[in-house]
Amino acid sequence: MFDHISIGVRDSAASKRFYDAALKPLGYSCLSQSLGSLGYGAQNVVLWVNEAARPVPSDDKSGLHFCFAAPTRASVDTFHADALREGGSDNGAPGLRADYGDNYYAAFVVDPDGYRLEAYCGSTAG
Repeated sequence: MFDHISIGVRDSAASKRFYDAALKPLGYSCLSQSLGSLGYGAQNVVLWVNEAARPVPSDDKSGLHFCFAAPTRASVDTFHADALREGGSDNGAPGLRADYGDNYYAAFVVDPDGYRLEAYCGSTAG
């Protein structure tokens, strides 16, 4: 459905450290970089992280969050740990979420700009 999503951030250098660390275990990397602009994906850029004069204010009641597909449960664990190490905050430790489905394994973090992120693996693999 989506070709790409763009988010606005205050500091692209801080965002690069965070997103490089958080997305690497999921198989995503920075595929495009220019002054104030970062593009992440696997083969193609699907997430643009751009410096903005007025990033969307953090609002934990908005319902807005981004969920990244993870290849394994271990990659969900690493996503969570690496995101916290690079300035993110915990919004739900890695684990099964029985309310979401039998094999719904996920972790939740908030990035340095207040965006709520999730990594999800529906497989029972590692």
